[in-house]
Amino acid sequence: MQNTPSLPEISPLELKKKFDDNESVFLLDVREPSEYDLVHLEGAQLIPLNTLPHHVDSLPSDQEIVVYCHHGTRSLYAVAYLHQNGFPDAKNLAGGIDQWAAEIDPTLKRYR
Repeated sequence: MQNTPSLPEISPLELKKKFDDNESVFLLDVREPSEYDLVHLEGAQLIPLNTLPHHVDSLPSDQEIVVYCHHGTRSLYAVAYLHQNGFPDAKNLAGGIDQWAAEIDPTLKRYR
């Protein structure tokens, strides 16, 4: 079994602190448009995971990128892809938007 290095994650609380401190963070939502329409984080750029390779050139290489999905699985794949393609500052939002809604913003719609 191959030992793969773990990918960097950021907790919802850590991300909220960055927002509160006005740190520049690029939010990347890799869910589907129907999910994005239900609920998303303000200012997030929607690029569904299956289209990410076609849009990688439009991402900022000089900024921290926080990737999220519903629970954190698709975004983990996206972070791995970004790390392999020259974006070492990409991080996965642990628990996705669902955990963000549970811990940070209970007004956000949660879905299954």
